[in-house]
Amino acid sequence: MKIILEHIGRRFNREWIFKNVNYIFESGKSYAILGANGSGKSTLLQVISGSLTSSEGEVKFSTNGVHIDIENIFPELALAAPYLDLIEEFSLNEHIDFHFQFKKYREGYDKASLIALLNLLHSEHKSLKNFSSGMKQRVKLALAFCSDTKVLLLDEPTSNLDQQGVEWYRSLISRFSTDRLVIICSNQEHEYSFCTERINVEDYK
Repeated sequence: MKIILEHIGRRFNREWIFKNVNYIFESGKSYAILGANGSGKSTLLQVISGSLTSSEGEVKFSTNGVHIDIENIFPELALAAPYLDLIEEFSLNEHIDFHFQFKKYREGYDKASLIALLNLLHSEHKSLKNFSSGMKQRVKLALAFCSDTKVLLLDEPTSNLDQQGVEWYRSLISRFSTDRLVIICSNQEHEYSFCTERINVEDYK
């Protein structure tokens, strides 16, 4: 999978958040999008994912040299981010079932193994609105990691996680990222220390 940014810019009213971003993301590599809070990291990630349109330029997707229309890219992307809410009226069981109506499980995984990965075997019928913020973040991450997608997009992945949760996140990175295109939005090095490629959004002001 390749994601190609050509002269990408995004503005809010008359103010440019970033402009003239030219970059190629490729499968098998891990990328960190860096920058201070409010610098536009999350906005750039949303443009990359196709959930937000750019004000200028074009985002192109291809796999094995074959172009993929942006309307068809959703099955290839998994995203976990603070601004993507869980459906809190659902139980954990119900939310997993709902999520995997739109995604496929990675090989070797199913609902039972995902719940075991979360270590929430006794909470599968519990409403998500009663989960702690850390538990909700674990659910978001597990759904993204266990989805069979070519691209994994993570925005502030250890938000609301304690040190044990951070170590759990690192174990997921080791297990689930080797064959994917991984993009991390962060300003905390422990979230992206494994990334070999880095792009600072503040270089595109």
